[in-house]
Amino acid sequence: MTRPARPRSAATAVFTAVAAVVVFVVVVLATSLVLDAQQTARADAERLTRTVSATLAVAPGVASALQSGPAEATAVLQPMTEGLRRSTGVDFITIMTPGGIRVTHPDPAQIGKHYIGTIPRTAHSLTQQVTGTLGPSVRTIVPVLSAGAVVGWVSVGVTVQSISGGILPRLPFAITVAAAVLVAGLVVAAVARRTTRRLAGDLPAGGIRDAVASYESTRTLGEALRAQTHEHGNRMHTAVALIELGRADEAVEILTQTARQSQDLVDLVNANVDGDPAIGALLLGKAAQAREQGIDWTARIEPGTPASGLPPVDAVAVLGNLIDNALDAAAAGPAPRWVRVELEPSGDGVSLVVSDSGAGVPAELRERIFEHGFSTKPAGVEGRGVGLALARSVVTGAGGRLELDAAAPTTFRVELPGARR
Repeated sequence: MTRPARPRSAATAVFTAVAAVVVFVVVVLATSLVLDAQQTARADAERLTRTVSATLAVAPGVASALQSGPAEATAVLQPMTEGLRRSTGVDFITIMTPGGIRVTHPDPAQIGKHYIGTIPRTAHSLTQQVTGTLGPSVRTIVPVLSAGAVVGWVSVGVTVQSISGGILPRLPFAITVAAAVLVAGLVVAAVARRTTRRLAGDLPAGGIRDAVASYESTRTLGEALRAQTHEHGNRMHTAVALIELGRADEAVEILTQTARQSQDLVDLVNANVDGDPAIGALLLGKAAQAREQGIDWTARIEPGTPASGLPPVDAVAVLGNLIDNALDAAAAGPAPRWVRVELEPSGDGVSLVVSDSGAGVPAELRERIFEHGFSTKPAGVEGRGVGLALARSVVTGAGGRLELDAAAPTTFRVELPGARR
């Protein structure tokens, strides 16, 4: 038989997520550095072509050579432009007549032919990228003036291939920065993995949530059982004391009242045979906890309410946390203090509603209360900031939703799909 694939541990998931983010950041950073280097190289090329063309356009002898005729201009200007081209590092310097006929060019065969590119209609300079005889190039064309009239043009260009070659000296810096960020990020990912494994062992991410849910479920059930035990203990001690004082009728009345209250809750739970026994047990214990705090408790389970579809641990964790929050809010709020719990069918699922008489949740905190680690309670055991975040995570994972009603009183509403038959 083929063994089922073992789910990834939370530590591995954390390492993978952090490493993926680091790789993404490195790719974006490296791309940005390369693009920046490319833009810088192009800007340098444009600046160089503007400087050389503007300088050559006003150089002594250029205007007079152009006015002497094409052949004479070539004889004078071709050696000058080739020497300047080699010394400045540009790829071509073309001087032409006002009509665009070349009198100089790096390739002598192109002299006498028409210039490839835009010649401005007025006497002003123009920088653009054009594909000419040497391929795509960034070039600047500048007018040569004599007595205010255009007697020719000077075009200086750098090919795109040369600009790309100018990026190469900048690449080691980009590679070094990207490598440093990658190494630092992987170290952080390894530390995060080690820390997570120290806390969670080899548990998968879902296992951690289940462990937290188990803890919360055990906690809330423990508090309910403690309150129920404490309440029964007090009533039994009171009954024994009354019997010792010869007031047996009052002792019987106290014990009868206790049995009646417990039986009413048991009947309420048993009436809903399709529901969750774990939720029923939780309600029995929370009723005692509410009476212990002097809070009026009301629980209603609509007949025919289906099971929630949640595992018992998750069901207790969700409803228990909502009830605990409601009890805390009601205990801290004004009188009369009350908590109401309702379970009823909702379509094919179940609706859980928990309301309380507390002061409510400020509008600006209505979503923040579901964030992990956020709590309106003081720091410490009472301010865990886990309950509502865990409850929403469990409910959302089961395909349901947990919301806080906008209107008073404070009401948390859970909608869950029903259990699969």
